[in-house]
Parts: sequence; C-alpha cells; structure tokens
Amino acid sequence: MTKTRLEAFSDGVIAIIITIMVIELRAPHNSDWESLKELWPVFLSYIVSFTMLGIYWGNHHHLIHTIKEVRGGILWANLHLLFWLSLIPFATAWMGENHFSSNTVATYAFLADLCGVAYYILLIVIRNCNPGNEKLQAVLKRQFRKGLFSCIIYTLAIPASFIHPAIAGGLIITIAIIWLVPDRNIERTIQED
Repeated sequence: MTKTRLEAFSDGVIAIIITIMVIELRAPHNSDWESLKELWPVFLSYIVSFTMLGIYWGNHHHLIHTIKEVRGGILWANLHLLFWLSLIPFATAWMGENHFSSNTVATYAFLADLCGVAYYILLIVIRNCNPGNEKLQAVLKRQFRKGLFSCIIYTLAIPASFIHPAIAGGLIITIAIIWLVPDRNIERTIQED
C-alpha cells in the first residue's frame, strides 16, 4: 500500500466520523428560539469533537507525509487510531444529551486519552520505520513529548470530571489548543529531504 492510499483511507474514515456526528444533531420540534437554547450542550459537544477530529486530521496528514514506505505496523497502528476516533460520535452524543454530566465527561476524557495513546503508538511505529533519518527523528521526538503530555492531561481529566465537569472540559480544550497548529518542523524536514 502506498502512503497516498493510507492517507486517503484515513481521510475518508475521519470524514465519515464527522458526518455521523452531524447526522446525530437533532432539530428541535418547536420553531421558537427557546427550543434552540435547550440544545446548547449538544452543539457545544459537537463543536469540541469536530475541532478535536479536525486537529487529529491535520496532524495525521503531516505525520503521514513523514513516511517513506508503508509497512504492516503502520497500517495496524493507523487502524488502531481510527478505531478510537470512530467512537467519538457516541461519546459526543452521550455527553451533549446529558448536559455534560460527570460520567459522560469522564467517558469522553477516557476516549480522548485512548485516541492520544493510539496517536502516540502511531508516532512510535513511524519512528521505528525511519531509523536512518536523523532530522525526522528529532522532529518526532518533540511530537513524542507533546503526545505524552497530552495523555497525562487526558488521564487527569478523567477524575477531574467527578470534581467538576468544567475542569475536565478545560483540560481537554487545553490539549486541543496545544495541538491546534500542526508541527511546522515536520513540513520543513520533509521539504529538506
């Protein structure tokens, strides 16, 4: 399999995940503005998840460009990531429909943690498939630090959701902000090679 095919498959899966999330948004039965106000948790959870998926898509795109050849380990690590990302619509809907109750936010944080771990594993597999590229190894090392930090914060968000769901939400959004701009060093490294 070429990396173009891997990227196209991943793009398609992420697009379907986002489509499933938007299909889950239900229009209110009334036409007044008050009925829209009642749906704010659903819209907010959708916005957070859409942003999270967009961040994964952008960073995944940059990461896949570092691959020289696609090996079986990369395929499986990529599928592992896509599996956890595919559960985001469920957690999003559950959290929004239940107005960010502690259990639903803890579940969302746990799923975000599993997505982070899966991305971290994908980083490791890609690093192991490119042992001779020192510039790439240095770039991936920075990604590892950011990935490890993210997993720690997501893990802390799980018990924080039982203290107050807004604390966990703040931690989750903090990680989103950290990853919002893909690592430009990856682009520079690829251009130099």
